[in-house]
Amino acid sequence: MRDLHMHTVYSDGKNTPEDMIREAIRRGLDCVGISDHSHTVGDECGMTPEGTLAYRKEMEKLKEKYAGKIRVLCGLERDYYSDDDLDYDYVIGSVHWLKMPDGHRLSVDWTAEKQAEGVQKYFGGDWYAFAEAYYALAGDVMDGTGCEIVGHFDLLTKFNEQNAFFDVHHPRYMAAWQAAADRLLAKGGIFEVNTGAISRGYRTEPYPSREIQEYIARNEGKLIPASDAHRMEDIAFEFEKWIPLIPKTEEDG
Repeated sequence: MRDLHMHTVYSDGKNTPEDMIREAIRRGLDCVGISDHSHTVGDECGMTPEGTLAYRKEMEKLKEKYAGKIRVLCGLERDYYSDDDLDYDYVIGSVHWLKMPDGHRLSVDWTAEKQAEGVQKYFGGDWYAFAEAYYALAGDVMDGTGCEIVGHFDLLTKFNEQNAFFDVHHPRYMAAWQAAADRLLAKGGIFEVNTGAISRGYRTEPYPSREIQEYIARNEGKLIPASDAHRMEDIAFEFEKWIPLIPKTEEDG
C-alpha cells in the first residue's frame, strides 16, 4: 500500500518528513510520498524558495536512509498558479483558488464563509458560475502544472455536504465537472480518492464524489487513494474503508 499525498513542516503540515516516513513504516506502507505545497506568490501555505531547496535536499537524504525499509518519493503538490518549475518524482496538480479580475484570490477551500462571500461578490451569488470557473481551471491543471496526479478534483464541494450551497446534480454543475474530467482523462490523468477532508471533519466522503469516481472509472481513468495528511496520525486515513469502494476499470480487473 502507498500514500503519495502528505504535508510536513516545510509547508502547512505538523510533522517533519522523517516523522511521516517512520509512521508510514509503522503502518505497513511499502511506498510513501511527501508532497509539500509548492511555492506560490501570495500563498502562505506554500514553501518558500529557500524552503523548497532545503526540502529537496532533506528528501534525498531520507531516501537513502530508509532504502530497504520503504520506498520514499519526493513529490510536490503544485498549485495551478505556482511558479515552481523544478523536477520531482511526481507532481500532484491542484486548484486552491481563483484569480479574480481585480487581483483578489478567491479561495476554494479556506472557510465556508469566505467561499460564500466570494461567490456573492464575484459571481453575483451564482454558485454554478463559480463552479464553471473552477472546473475550467481544474480541466487545465495537467497542462498548467505538469502533474501526473489530479488533486481533490471537486475541492469546491468541501463545505457543500447535503447540497448546503448548490445542487451537485444541477445540469450546469454536472456539465462543468464532466467537461473538466474529459479533458484530464484524454491526457491520462490519475485522479486521487482523497480522504483529507474526512480526517479534518469537513466531509463524510472522499473527494471526488462517488458519482464522479464512477464516471472516471467508466471512462477508463485511474483512481488512487490519498490521505492528504497534514499530521502523521492521518497517514492512509480510512484507506481500509474506502479502497474497497473505489470503482475499478476493466484494466484493473
